[in-house]
Amino acid sequence: MGLKTALAATLFAFAALGSGATSNAAEGRSMTIWKTPWCGCCHEWAEEMRKAGYAVEINDLEDLTPVKRQVGVPAAMEGCHTAAIDGYFLEGHVPLEAIDKLLAERPAIAGIATPGMPQGSLGMGNDPLARYDVFAVSADANSAPFVYYRAGAQ
Repeated sequence: MGLKTALAATLFAFAALGSGATSNAAEGRSMTIWKTPWCGCCHEWAEEMRKAGYAVEINDLEDLTPVKRQVGVPAAMEGCHTAAIDGYFLEGHVPLEAIDKLLAERPAIAGIATPGMPQGSLGMGNDPLARYDVFAVSADANSAPFVYYRAGAQ
């Protein structure tokens, strides 16, 4: 299967998700991650997802732009990797607590994003006191992202 066909099939599977269970437990949940093959912090983030109980499928791509565009990540919200779970995207170094909140609340959004590579975020040092924002991104491109979760503020 060619790269474009594999990407299209995976993205189709992402779009078909969304009617899963409402529990915030990671056990039994699958997550697909797209990252570049040379990014160590992305690998660290993926390993933290596995440790939390997620079944993780990793796709290494040299150019993540098509994935980010397909799932609806705005350029200003980009991080260094993209993941999909239960019909949502996770962009960048999203902390486990924000993922738990997303899956428990199931808001009508496209996904959540931690833009850039905040120091201390999950995969970037894993400092529980690091303070940074996680943004909710609407499926409506005309709606501005808004702060969904504040890491280090709890």
